Amino acid sequence: MADRRVRYEKLGRVARVTLDRPEVLNAMDLRTHAELAEVWDDFEADDDLWVAVLTGAGSRAFSTGQDLKERAALDGGTPLVTTFGSRGQPGWPRLTERFHLAKPVVARVNGYALGGGLELALACDVVVAVDHAEFGLPEARLGLVAGAGGVFRLMRQMPHRVALGHLLTGRRFDAARALELGLVNDVVPASELDACVDTWVEDLLRCAPLAVRAIKEAALRSVDLPLAEAFTEPYRWEARRMRSHDAVEGPRAFAEKREPVWRGE
Repeated sequence: MADRRVRYEKLGRVARVTLDRPEVLNAMDLRTHAELAEVWDDFEADDDLWVAVLTGAGSRAFSTGQDLKERAALDGGTPLVTTFGSRGQPGWPRLTERFHLAKPVVARVNGYALGGGLELALACDVVVAVDHAEFGLPEARLGLVAGAGGVFRLMRQMPHRVALGHLLTGRRFDAARALELGLVNDVVPASELDACVDTWVEDLLRCAPLAVRAIKEAALRSVDLPLAEAFTEPYRWEARRMRSHDAVEGPRAFAEKREPVWRGE
C-alpha cells in the first residue's frame, strides 16, 4: 500500500520492521501506531518468524517519538487527556505493552531515540546503537509524561538516581553513556551498524526458538519475584519447550557432533 508509515519485510526467519517517516525523524502519529499493531500481531502469529529487527528509515533517527504537530492539532486548545499506557488508543497493545511477546526483538538505533522512540528501544530485548545516537525522554519539558513505559522501564534499566535525573529534567545522553549504563548492548560506527545487528540476529537464530522464548518469558516475569517463587512460577513457553522436539534435538546434535536442526516444536 502506498504512503504507509511502516515497512514490514519477512526475510527467512527474520521480520524487518522500519518506521518510515524520515522526513519527520520517524515521529509516530496515530496511523503509525495502528500500522505497527498489525505488524506485531502478524509477527507474533507467524510461526515461521523467530526474530524481529526494529529500526527507523534514514540515517538521522530511530524515532523522535510522538508526532507533536499532530497532537497539537488534536488538542485544539483543550488538553488531549492521555496518561500511562495506550489502552483505547490506536495500536493498543503497542510494543511497549506487549508484555507476553516472547519472540526476541532487536532495536537498530540509527540516530535520535527520543521520547516514544526511546520507549520503543527500552521495550526491545537487544539494542544496537550507532555511535552518534542520542537518547532522551524530554516529556517533562513538554508538560507530558513518558507514558509508554519510559518512566517505569528507565527506572528498572538504569541506576535509580541516574534514571530519575534524566526523567525529571529531560536531559539527553549519548551512545557511549548508554553503553556505560548498560542500556544498549553494542555501540558501533554507522558503517558497522548493519553487520553488528546481523551478528545478534544470527546468534539468536542459532539458538532453539522455544528455548529463547522460554528464557525471555521467565527472565522478564521473574525479575521482581522472590527467588524461591521464581523457581515455582508457571511459565507458558517453558511448558512447551521442555516437552518439545527441540529439547531432544539439542543434546542429540551435540552428542553426534553436528549442528542442531531446530523445528520450533
